[in-house]
Amino acid sequence: MQEVVLRDGLQSERAFVPTAQKIALADALSRTGIAKLEVTSFVSPKAIPNLADAEDVLRGITRVPGVLYTVLVPNMRGAERALNCGASIDEWNLVMSVSESHNLMNLRMTREQSFTQLAAVVALARSSPTPVAINVSLSCCFGCPVEGEVPPAEVHRWAARFLELDGVGGVSLCDTTGMAFPSQVQTICNEHLRRWPDAETTLHFHNTRGLGLANALAGLAAGIDRFDASLGGLGGCPFAPGATGNICTEDLVHLLELEGCATGVDLPALLEVSRQLAATVGHDTPGQVVKAGQRLDTKPAPDWLEGVRARALAKGGD
Repeated sequence: MQEVVLRDGLQSERAFVPTAQKIALADALSRTGIAKLEVTSFVSPKAIPNLADAEDVLRGITRVPGVLYTVLVPNMRGAERALNCGASIDEWNLVMSVSESHNLMNLRMTREQSFTQLAAVVALARSSPTPVAINVSLSCCFGCPVEGEVPPAEVHRWAARFLELDGVGGVSLCDTTGMAFPSQVQTICNEHLRRWPDAETTLHFHNTRGLGLANALAGLAAGIDRFDASLGGLGGCPFAPGATGNICTEDLVHLLELEGCATGVDLPALLEVSRQLAATVGHDTPGQVVKAGQRLDTKPAPDWLEGVRARALAKGGD
């Protein structure tokens, strides 16, 4: 389970979340059993003001053994900033879209321009004296808000180009705008795993049309067991109109554990962190389990129930 609230969740918030609160949130999440934590992004502060404190957040967090700390690196300038943070980063997450229109909107580059730049970023990472893993997130794998359907062949073509680069160990298939549906997810994931069974593959879903958790189950059925999720269901893409938050971490953990999957996450601890999130961002969050409780959470019977029972028994019958 990769937690992305500190980057994907906070990047769309209207109000700046103070650095100290980001650090406290990162430290709390690190203690819940989350396997990977995306701490921030080295994006331009002008583009995403909420992440302008990337270096300060990385310097301030307390690393927990067993947790991988990753950052989003959008371009060469971001890579240079990441290099300056040294061993505080375990993985760089690079990003481009498999949709030409979305890539132009989001990154102001064609896909070929993005690939050329990101290939140079991979080479820079490999030359660093501090080892760092590389993952590539491919946006709009399940549909584009401008172009509509994205041919699966395009998804696999771009996955192949990146996985052929020396140093790239994983790919994230991202439903940036919440356009995915379960049978589509299973078909694309089945083919992806057939081609690259040994690559680390992550699924990244948004819940824009209420299908996020269903899509996660479809990906799991195909054989993928790595997922991005955001605490409280925060998130959204600034360049994807109507794209609501990512699938909610605690809701996904709750679902997977009901289905018999060992997530390694301490769900009660995660829910406690989620209860504090609304105060941090200044508004309610979309998560459901934090409001309703886990499936078998019970509440005390009302005092008047015994009276009802007694009257029912007095009438006779079972």
